[in-house]
Amino acid sequence: MGIVMADGCRLSARVWLPADAGTHPVPAVLEYIPYRKRDGTLPRDEMMHPYVAGHGYACVRVDMRGNGDSDGLMTDEYTEQELSDACEVIAWLAAQPWCSGTVGMMGKSWGGFNCLQTAFLQPPALKAVISVCSTTDRFADDIHWKGGCLLGENFGWGAVMLSYSSRPPDPALRDDWREVWLNRLEAEPWLAPRWAAHQARDAYWKHGSVCEDYGRMTVPVLSFSGWADNYMNTSDALVRNCAGPAQAIIGPWVHQYPHTAVPGPQVGFLQLAVRWWDRWLKGIDNGAEDDPAYRAYMIHSAPPDASAKHRAGHWVAEAEWPSPRVRREVLHLAADGGLSAPRTPRGYLSQDESRFRAVIATPQHLGMYTGEFFPMGLNAEMPGDQAGDDALSVCFDGAPLEAPLDLLGAARLVLRLSSDKPLGFVVARLNDVAPDGSSVRIAHGMVNLCHRDSREAPQPMMPGAEVEVAFDIDQMAYRLAPGHRLRLALSNSYWPFVWPSPEAGALTVTAGRLNLPVHQGSEGEWQPPQPEMAPAWKHKVLRPGKTTRRIETDLISGKVALLINDDLGDAENLSHGLITGETMSELWEVHPDDPLAARAVHIWEQRLSRGDWSVRTRAEAEMTGTATHLRMTARLTAWEGERVVFDRNFDDEVSRLFV
Repeated sequence: MGIVMADGCRLSARVWLPADAGTHPVPAVLEYIPYRKRDGTLPRDEMMHPYVAGHGYACVRVDMRGNGDSDGLMTDEYTEQELSDACEVIAWLAAQPWCSGTVGMMGKSWGGFNCLQTAFLQPPALKAVISVCSTTDRFADDIHWKGGCLLGENFGWGAVMLSYSSRPPDPALRDDWREVWLNRLEAEPWLAPRWAAHQARDAYWKHGSVCEDYGRMTVPVLSFSGWADNYMNTSDALVRNCAGPAQAIIGPWVHQYPHTAVPGPQVGFLQLAVRWWDRWLKGIDNGAEDDPAYRAYMIHSAPPDASAKHRAGHWVAEAEWPSPRVRREVLHLAADGGLSAPRTPRGYLSQDESRFRAVIATPQHLGMYTGEFFPMGLNAEMPGDQAGDDALSVCFDGAPLEAPLDLLGAARLVLRLSSDKPLGFVVARLNDVAPDGSSVRIAHGMVNLCHRDSREAPQPMMPGAEVEVAFDIDQMAYRLAPGHRLRLALSNSYWPFVWPSPEAGALTVTAGRLNLPVHQGSEGEWQPPQPEMAPAWKHKVLRPGKTTRRIETDLISGKVALLINDDLGDAENLSHGLITGETMSELWEVHPDDPLAARAVHIWEQRLSRGDWSVRTRAEAEMTGTATHLRMTARLTAWEGERVVFDRNFDDEVSRLFV
């Protein structure tokens, strides 16, 4: 189905309708993303949208402008054009004879972002949204920057989108596929340097950040997040701040929908979605608005496992959020490396605070076991044993616990420190240390010291000058077992999660406090429904995939590298015959003593074929840095059959103002 925008651009849509929608109109539920409904998200679409349609909804999956089988060109993420199109699509859906006039919007990641951003614009027919793995602040809490620190995945995501957006429409749907494809390739942007150039929270990032005015968030929002994902802060922000109804469900999951995500337990996301839609799109008085405001899976102590299939724990249900069952407990960083009981109720450092001297000058390869920004599955993408990184860090440990310690919310760390360099950052990890010495990451947080006072107007540090720095550690729900210890690990390197500072500096910490959200305790307060879904897509595996992930040390050069190879194999869609395949490799290398040795290389290949038709694209990207600039190069090549039809090189440098 085609949906034509006001400027004539035709967006391609797939629609699932109840059989009697023509005579009994139903509400519409929109998912609107750039990830290609014909092949990219088809496996998950087949399990979700027919299920919801079977419960009395028109489910509509739209390829954004410039992607999949749609017309047009895409220039960036979350543009004015993208959001304008979303509002037009919603109005178009509401006007269809099979639609009752009310529309909901849902999505994960990109779709989770833009359904919040569209709700912010308040199109009249949009009555509710469900946002999964999303953010309210594009600068503070997305894949580009975190605490003002430049994330390695800013480059990685640029390489992903260079690859993802390079594919053509399906010739079975469009006779003009080749012309559309070549136009896309010619116009395709290399976005990583653009994102890296915006090193403060300027107008570029404020656009699309719904936190700019929570008063506009009046459309009811149901937010899902995962503790193994790095969008775990969004649910708290929405429930705490939205002007309209907002609820949150946070599980142990990676960056996937909760009915299929690992680690388990999975939940009946689709049943919960239907309950939300029934209340806000159909007006059914089912009590959904009175469900607990904040439902969180509290993870229990267990050995570290970067490929955990399941996490032991229980569900906590808070009727209101922030919860009156959470108290703040302040622990002091002590000279002996301990976390001591509070002496005063104050939450800020005082002039008479007991002093010590701890120097943070960690090697550049610290962080190899931190996992992915948004892990997708079981291929060792979650944080592994932190003991090795802890040994390289400056650590402060609490005493062995005599009783369980339940944490629910975000910890806040306040440090008094100085830096010997103008640019630098500090990373804090909260870890659960077992009696055997193994260490599980509970949560982490970080701050670029240039952003210590303002994200909008960062300023370099004055070497040697002592300042107070305060920042939040990510939201968590975690129970430490008796006999375990809570550890605060501090570092000024975190590779490859954070791109290194240009100089290997040293931070001198002389005082600090850790403000913890301690929950009074609970046991199994919510029992979510078990997962249900529609049948899986009909396909044939032509070549199975294989993934490897390893850390290597070059004994001659001394460089340490994380190498990832992810071959997803090739599969044939038995419904329409399209054969698709994807292969990816990543290299992240650095020298322990030299931040300027940091180098990332990503290579992505996309394959599409049917009969005697075949196309292939290859995106190769590399990032390095000097003392003054970040350099990001890329090459995009496309083949039709065995013939190269497009080949372009990109070469960009970004000044290091604050990174």
